[in-house]
Amino acid sequence: MKGFYVVLGAIAVIGGGAILWTTTGGGSGPQFIAQPVPLNTAAFPGYVVGSESAPVEIVEYADFQCPACGHFAVLTGPDVKQRLVQTGLVRWRFRDFPLDMHDKALVAHHAAACAAEQDRFWEMHDQLFFNQRNWSSSARPQRLFRDYAEAIGVNTDQYGECMEEQRYLARIQATRDEIAALGVASTPTFDIGQIRVSSSLAYDSIKALVDIAAEQAVP
Repeated sequence: MKGFYVVLGAIAVIGGGAILWTTTGGGSGPQFIAQPVPLNTAAFPGYVVGSESAPVEIVEYADFQCPACGHFAVLTGPDVKQRLVQTGLVRWRFRDFPLDMHDKALVAHHAAACAAEQDRFWEMHDQLFFNQRNWSSSARPQRLFRDYAEAIGVNTDQYGECMEEQRYLARIQATRDEIAALGVASTPTFDIGQIRVSSSLAYDSIKALVDIAAEQAVP
Protein backbone atom coordinates (compact mmCIF):
# COMPACT_ATOMS: atom_id res chain seq x y z
CA MET A 1 0.00 0.00 0.00
CA LYS A 2 2.95 2.32 0.63
CA GLY A 3 3.52 2.50 -3.09
CA PHE A 4 0.12 4.08 -3.59
CA TYR A 5 0.16 7.00 -1.19
CA VAL A 6 2.20 9.63 0.58
CA VAL A 7 1.33 11.45 3.77
CA LEU A 8 -0.12 14.88 3.17
CA GLY A 9 2.15 17.68 4.21
CA ALA A 10 4.83 18.03 1.57
CA ILE A 11 3.95 21.38 0.08
CA ALA A 12 5.51 22.44 -3.19
CA VAL A 13 5.83 26.17 -3.80
CA ILE A 14 5.47 27.34 -7.35
CA GLY A 15 6.48 30.69 -8.76
CA GLY A 16 4.15 33.63 -8.99
CA GLY A 17 3.94 33.44 -12.76
CA ALA A 18 0.38 33.06 -13.92
CA ILE A 19 -0.77 30.23 -16.15
CA LEU A 20 -2.65 31.04 -19.33
CA TRP A 21 -5.12 28.66 -20.91
CA THR A 22 -6.84 29.13 -24.21
CA THR A 23 -9.82 26.89 -24.85
CA THR A 24 -12.00 27.43 -27.87
CA GLY A 25 -15.56 26.32 -28.24
CA GLY A 26 -14.83 24.99 -31.69
CA GLY A 27 -16.75 27.82 -33.28
CA SER A 28 -19.66 27.31 -30.91
CA GLY A 29 -19.81 29.89 -28.14
CA PRO A 30 -17.28 32.36 -26.74
CA GLN A 31 -13.56 31.77 -26.62
CA PHE A 32 -12.40 31.00 -23.10
CA ILE A 33 -9.15 32.78 -22.21
CA ALA A 34 -8.27 32.75 -18.52
CA GLN A 35 -6.62 35.95 -17.38
CA PRO A 36 -3.74 35.96 -14.87
CA VAL A 37 -4.81 36.24 -11.25
CA PRO A 38 -2.67 36.46 -8.08
CA LEU A 39 -2.01 33.22 -6.22
CA ASN A 40 -3.42 34.74 -3.05
CA THR A 41 -6.86 35.11 -4.61
CA ALA A 42 -9.39 33.41 -2.34
CA ALA A 43 -10.25 30.22 -4.20
CA PHE A 44 -13.51 28.31 -4.18
CA PRO A 45 -13.38 25.40 -1.67
CA GLY A 46 -15.14 22.98 -3.99
CA TYR A 47 -18.39 21.07 -4.30
CA VAL A 48 -19.32 18.88 -1.36
CA VAL A 49 -21.61 15.91 -0.91
CA GLY A 50 -22.05 13.89 2.27
CA SER A 51 -22.59 14.41 5.96
CA GLU A 52 -20.76 17.19 7.80
CA SER A 53 -20.26 14.71 10.65
CA ALA A 54 -18.58 12.09 8.45
CA PRO A 55 -15.33 10.91 10.12
CA VAL A 56 -13.32 11.17 6.89
CA GLU A 57 -13.25 13.76 4.15
CA ILE A 58 -11.94 12.90 0.70
CA VAL A 59 -10.86 15.76 -1.53
CA GLU A 60 -10.71 14.93 -5.23
CA TYR A 61 -8.63 17.13 -7.53
CA ALA A 62 -9.93 16.34 -10.99
CA ASP A 63 -10.04 17.40 -14.62
CA PHE A 64 -13.25 16.70 -16.55
CA GLN A 65 -11.26 15.86 -19.69
CA CYS A 66 -8.80 13.55 -17.91
CA PRO A 67 -9.41 9.93 -19.05
CA ALA A 68 -8.32 8.47 -15.70
CA CYS A 69 -10.75 10.82 -13.92
CA GLY A 70 -13.52 9.68 -16.22
CA HIS A 71 -12.63 6.04 -15.63
CA PHE A 72 -12.81 6.60 -11.89
CA ALA A 73 -16.11 8.51 -12.06
CA VAL A 74 -17.80 5.85 -14.17
CA LEU A 75 -16.45 2.65 -12.60
CA THR A 76 -15.65 3.52 -8.99
CA GLY A 77 -17.67 6.65 -8.25
CA PRO A 78 -21.07 4.95 -7.93
CA ASP A 79 -19.73 2.44 -5.38
CA VAL A 80 -18.06 5.21 -3.38
CA LYS A 81 -21.26 7.24 -3.34
CA GLN A 82 -23.47 4.34 -2.31
CA ARG A 83 -21.20 2.54 0.16
CA LEU A 84 -19.18 5.38 1.69
CA VAL A 85 -20.91 8.73 1.18
CA GLN A 86 -24.54 7.72 1.60
CA THR A 87 -23.70 5.62 4.66
CA GLY A 88 -22.15 8.63 6.40
CA LEU A 89 -18.55 7.35 6.44
CA VAL A 90 -17.18 9.90 3.96
CA ARG A 91 -17.76 13.49 2.96
CA TRP A 92 -16.62 14.03 -0.64
CA ARG A 93 -15.22 17.32 -1.94
CA PHE A 94 -14.58 17.91 -5.66
CA ARG A 95 -12.13 20.64 -6.63
CA ASP A 96 -11.53 22.02 -10.12
CA PHE A 97 -8.10 21.22 -11.52
CA PRO A 98 -8.28 21.61 -15.31
CA LEU A 99 -4.89 20.83 -16.82
CA ASP A 100 -3.53 22.94 -19.65
CA MET A 101 -2.77 19.78 -21.66
CA HIS A 102 -6.53 19.28 -22.13
CA ASP A 103 -7.90 21.79 -24.61
CA LYS A 104 -11.55 21.59 -23.56
CA ALA A 105 -11.15 21.11 -19.80
CA LEU A 106 -11.50 24.74 -18.79
CA VAL A 107 -14.79 25.26 -20.61
CA ALA A 108 -16.10 21.94 -19.24
CA HIS A 109 -15.37 23.04 -15.68
CA HIS A 110 -17.07 26.34 -16.40
CA ALA A 111 -20.14 24.51 -17.72
CA ALA A 112 -20.29 22.56 -14.46
CA ALA A 113 -20.03 25.80 -12.48
CA CYS A 114 -22.90 27.31 -14.45
CA ALA A 115 -24.99 24.21 -13.74
CA ALA A 116 -24.02 24.46 -10.06
CA GLU A 117 -25.51 27.95 -10.03
CA GLN A 118 -28.85 26.13 -10.31
CA ASP A 119 -27.92 23.37 -7.82
CA ARG A 120 -27.15 20.86 -10.55
CA PHE A 121 -23.40 20.43 -10.18
CA TRP A 122 -23.37 16.71 -9.42
CA GLU A 123 -25.80 15.98 -12.22
CA MET A 124 -23.59 17.92 -14.65
CA HIS A 125 -20.52 16.19 -13.18
CA ASP A 126 -22.02 12.85 -14.17
CA GLN A 127 -23.01 14.07 -17.63
CA LEU A 128 -19.50 15.34 -18.34
CA PHE A 129 -17.73 12.21 -17.15
CA PHE A 130 -20.15 9.66 -18.57
CA ASN A 131 -20.11 11.43 -21.95
CA GLN A 132 -16.45 12.40 -21.86
CA ARG A 133 -15.49 10.59 -25.05
CA ASN A 134 -18.18 12.39 -27.04
CA TRP A 135 -17.49 15.98 -26.06
CA SER A 136 -13.73 15.70 -25.76
CA SER A 137 -13.54 14.70 -29.42
CA SER A 138 -16.15 17.20 -30.59
CA ALA A 139 -15.31 20.35 -32.52
CA ARG A 140 -18.24 22.06 -30.78
CA PRO A 141 -18.31 20.85 -27.17
CA GLN A 142 -20.30 23.81 -25.88
CA ARG A 143 -23.33 22.66 -27.86
CA LEU A 144 -23.12 19.29 -26.16
CA PHE A 145 -22.68 20.92 -22.74
CA ARG A 146 -25.88 22.88 -23.32
CA ASP A 147 -27.66 19.66 -24.24
CA TYR A 148 -26.43 18.04 -21.03
CA ALA A 149 -27.59 21.06 -19.02
CA GLU A 150 -31.05 20.85 -20.59
CA ALA A 151 -31.21 17.09 -19.93
CA ILE A 152 -30.66 17.59 -16.19
CA GLY A 153 -33.29 20.29 -15.88
CA VAL A 154 -31.16 23.43 -15.94
CA ASN A 155 -32.75 26.66 -17.15
CA THR A 156 -30.84 26.99 -20.42
CA ASP A 157 -31.36 30.74 -20.74
CA GLN A 158 -29.73 31.35 -17.37
CA TYR A 159 -27.08 28.77 -18.17
CA GLY A 160 -26.36 30.46 -21.50
CA GLU A 161 -25.93 33.85 -19.86
CA CYS A 162 -23.52 32.35 -17.35
CA MET A 163 -21.43 30.79 -20.12
CA GLU A 164 -21.44 33.95 -22.25
CA GLU A 165 -20.30 36.08 -19.30
CA GLN A 166 -17.61 33.52 -18.39
CA ARG A 167 -18.83 34.19 -14.87
CA TYR A 168 -16.68 31.65 -13.03
CA LEU A 169 -13.57 31.68 -15.19
CA ALA A 170 -11.34 33.62 -12.79
CA ARG A 171 -12.54 31.53 -9.87
CA ILE A 172 -11.66 28.28 -11.61
CA GLN A 173 -8.20 29.55 -12.47
CA ALA A 174 -7.64 30.76 -8.91
CA THR A 175 -8.60 27.33 -7.63
CA ARG A 176 -6.28 25.66 -10.11
CA ASP A 177 -3.37 27.88 -9.03
CA GLU A 178 -4.04 27.25 -5.36
CA ILE A 179 -4.11 23.49 -5.88
CA ALA A 180 -0.87 23.57 -7.88
CA ALA A 181 0.75 25.50 -5.04
CA LEU A 182 -0.20 22.65 -2.70
CA GLY A 183 1.93 20.30 -4.76
CA VAL A 184 -0.75 18.58 -6.78
CA ALA A 185 0.57 17.92 -10.28
CA SER A 186 -1.67 15.26 -11.84
CA THR A 187 -5.25 14.07 -11.99
CA PRO A 188 -6.95 12.42 -10.37
CA THR A 189 -5.34 13.14 -7.02
CA PHE A 190 -7.11 12.40 -3.74
CA ASP A 191 -6.56 13.61 -0.19
CA ILE A 192 -8.08 10.92 2.01
CA GLY A 193 -7.87 12.39 5.47
CA GLN A 194 -4.11 12.92 5.95
CA ILE A 195 -3.18 10.66 3.04
CA ARG A 196 -2.51 11.85 -0.50
CA VAL A 197 -2.86 9.54 -3.49
CA SER A 198 -1.90 10.61 -7.01
CA SER A 199 -3.59 7.80 -8.88
CA SER A 200 -6.98 6.45 -9.82
CA LEU A 201 -8.08 3.84 -7.29
CA ALA A 202 -10.44 0.90 -7.12
CA TYR A 203 -13.13 0.88 -4.46
CA ASP A 204 -11.31 -1.62 -2.19
CA SER A 205 -8.19 0.57 -2.14
CA ILE A 206 -10.23 3.65 -1.25
CA LYS A 207 -12.02 1.76 1.53
CA ALA A 208 -8.70 0.59 2.97
CA LEU A 209 -7.36 4.16 3.00
CA VAL A 210 -10.59 5.46 4.51
CA ASP A 211 -10.18 2.95 7.34
CA ILE A 212 -6.62 4.20 7.92
CA ALA A 213 -7.77 7.83 7.84
CA ALA A 214 -10.58 7.09 10.28
CA GLU A 215 -8.10 5.55 12.72
CA GLN A 216 -5.81 8.57 12.39
CA ALA A 217 -8.73 10.88 13.13
CA VAL A 218 -9.48 9.19 16.48
CA PRO A 219 -8.05 11.36 19.31
